[in-house]
Amino acid sequence: MKASLAVPLFLALAAAAANPAPGVRPGQLQPSLNRRVPSMEGLAIVVDRKNPASNITMRELHEIFLGDRRWWSHDRRVKLIGMQPGTPERETILHTVYKMDDRALSHYFFFEIYRGAPITLPTALASPSEVKRSVAAKPGAIGYLRASDVDSSVKVLRINGLLPGDDGYPLRLQTRASK
Repeated sequence: MKASLAVPLFLALAAAAANPAPGVRPGQLQPSLNRRVPSMEGLAIVVDRKNPASNITMRELHEIFLGDRRWWSHDRRVKLIGMQPGTPERETILHTVYKMDDRALSHYFFFEIYRGAPITLPTALASPSEVKRSVAAKPGAIGYLRASDVDSSVKVLRINGLLPGDDGYPLRLQTRASK
């Protein structure tokens, strides 16, 4: 008697597996080959070539970007160079380093200035090439560029011992769409 119940139960389970939901054709549940997973690239932290720094922690980076750390260990003043609001590079820095949005960052700098803190506002430039030129030309400058925009005119800092192409690198953003 038990064997006679097992066969219909097996057939019912096999039918359910072949057509898991009413109205859904079997091919619809297969992964789409047309769907693209966005590729990611590292956002490099760059300094002028003569800067002796080679590795900083995310905490140190946070302090530098907030203006809490204003001097490099080699007695050069930190000059922060960034991108204009709305760029993916700046959004990545806001989210990962500052842990704020643009409005909160503006309020932060406003209150730092109001309380008399000796703070220098970051310079916001329009393009990666401008950031690269500015960082390369100013001793003590630090900025950020997509790894694909870096060239030999600037030096890439390791973050927590990692470079932009390494697994686990903390600053990542979606690769720029090809034109």
